[in-house]
Formats: sequence, structure tokens, C-alpha cells
Amino acid sequence: MDAVGSVDPALTFPTLPLPDEIARADALRRHTELVKPVESLGRLEELGAWIAACQGQSPPRPFVRPRVVVFAADHGIAAKGVSAHPPEATARMVVALLTGGTVTGVLAAAVGAGLRVEDVGVDAEPPDPELARFKVRRGSGSIDTEDALTGDEVLAAVRAGMAVADAEVDAGADLLLPAQLGVGGSTPASVLVAALTGSEPVAVVGRASGIDDNAWMRKAAAVRDALRRARPVLTDPLALLRTAGGADLAALTGFLAQAAVRRTPVLLDGLAVGAAALLAEELAPGASAWWVAAHRCAEPAHPLVLEHLDLAPLLDLDIRLGEGAGAAAALPLLAMAVRVLAETATYEQAGVPRPVLPPPGR
Repeated sequence: MDAVGSVDPALTFPTLPLPDEIARADALRRHTELVKPVESLGRLEELGAWIAACQGQSPPRPFVRPRVVVFAADHGIAAKGVSAHPPEATARMVVALLTGGTVTGVLAAAVGAGLRVEDVGVDAEPPDPELARFKVRRGSGSIDTEDALTGDEVLAAVRAGMAVADAEVDAGADLLLPAQLGVGGSTPASVLVAALTGSEPVAVVGRASGIDDNAWMRKAAAVRDALRRARPVLTDPLALLRTAGGADLAALTGFLAQAAVRRTPVLLDGLAVGAAALLAEELAPGASAWWVAAHRCAEPAHPLVLEHLDLAPLLDLDIRLGEGAGAAAALPLLAMAVRVLAETATYEQAGVPRPVLPPPGR
């Protein structure tokens, strides 16, 4: 077995910066001056202040280049019948995503977000070689009986995610929405969540692609067997990705950690991104300060992620699709929170008398 030890020196992340608390405080103060009752917008006020803190300025700038970034890969466990889709569907879904008409493409267009697709492990030749510039391998091992990746492949996939994050930020991305695409992907994601949160297989196995009871039982058995293999390495994020992850999950891990290094806010999608977020926080402690959970997905493992990271979701719509759908659906809320701070008049600007508030304690 190709072993991965402790974090490779080349993957040692620097001490992460925190969002600017002075800018956050100023944004919250500004909310008290806008033409509206104090704290009347509830969590929208907190979200706008968070973006101000991430940008280091108050009021914050409205988003000009939000980006949905999809990492696609196949998973060997899909051959065990854990998904409603056949394994070969991943490659076809990549093509559909590129040519338009998928839910992710429609939602991204509807909310004004750009779309990038990276093939890091699809078990097929890409329709465009540019899509596979960061490809680690074709497919992954079946995690119930073998490792998903080799040690070198884990490192390559994490570095690929970091490189994509750098490229997006360098091109002007001011909000990132990472996503995962791949048949069977919820199985390794569930294993990773179970391992990192100390949960049992039955607590993390959901219906994902819409599987029936028989497929659910096959998936539960796969998660059980993979979790047994993963538990001995659960204190080592890279070894855990090698044992029970996949190229997409490893790339997402690097992407999330590097986004925090680059001081760029992230809207977390569903289960797969959440599993990678757990690992990214292990590799780069403090990265979660740069993330907001877009939604609570319908997979039972996802609330465990949110609880572990202490993140409150913006939406709860029973979405289980993944592929960035939940993140795209939540983007307008974040955009509105920013624009309220940036564009709403103050009492002074509007010439409106301030309300008379009762003294503290009354």
C-alpha cells in the first residue's frame, strides 16, 4: 500500500489570516445608520458584515466575478451499485455541463456566476484536453476493498485544487462556489464525514442520486467496509483522502484551503464539498472563517458537517443534488446582503429623522 505520512512539507499551509474584524464592526455599525429599524434584517446584516470583513473594507464591494468551480471525477465504488446512475454517466454529465442545460449551468447563469469545470479523475477521455490539465488518474479505487488513490496522486490532486483556486483569484474571482460531479461521489464523502465526526455508517448513508432500498443497503455496506479501512488513518487528512476519498475530494480540499490563504470568501455547497471542508480545516486550521454554508442538504451526513464546523446554513430546501446547485441558489442572498450595505441610504443622506430608541435596559 502506498502510504502517506504526515502533511507533506510542500503542502504546509501558512498561518491563515482572519477576516478583518475592524471592517466587520464598521459594517455592523453602518447598519445602525441605514434607513431601517436597527437589526431588522437579521442574518442578512451578519452576512454583509462577513463579506466586509473578507474584503477588508466597509461598505463591501458588490460581487463582480462569482465563480462556480466544478471538480469532476469517477469513483470505483460506483461499480458496486451504490448509485442510481451507471458509472459511465459521469463523462456524459461533464459534456452536458459544458454544453448547457444542466441544473448547475442554468442556476449559475440565473445568478450571474461564471462556470469552470475541471476533470481531475473522470474515467474517460475529456471532450477538450484543456479540461484535463490537472487530471490525476482515470477513476479511483473501490474504497471498500482498496485505496482510492496513491500517495502521489493525493498530493497531485490537492495541489491541483490549490492551483485552480490561485488561477481563479488571480483572474478576479471575488466569491467562489466549489462543487463536485461524479457518480458514486456521496459514498466516499459519507465515509470521510463518518470518520471525522465519529459517526456510524447508518447515520451518514442517504439516498443521494435517488437510490432504492437495495442500493441503499449496498451503499451502507460499502460505507461500513470503507470506514473500517479509514479509521486507522483518521488523524492524517492526506492518508484519509488516499484511503477513502478520491481525486475530486482531494482537489476540493486543496481548493478550499487555498481560497482561505488568498482571502477569498467561499459559499460551501452540499455533502461532497462539506466533507472536503472538514479535511481542509484539518490541513489549514482557521480556513472555515472564510466560508459560509450555502444550505443544509438532504443527505444525513451533511448536518454532521455543519455541526462539526459550527456553520449555520443560509437555506434549507431539501436539495441533495450537489454539483453546486445549493450554493448557486444561496448566492442571491449573499449578493443582496452586500448591496444593502453598499447602496442603502443612511438616515442623514435620506433626510429622515432617526427613530427615538429606549435607553439601554428598558
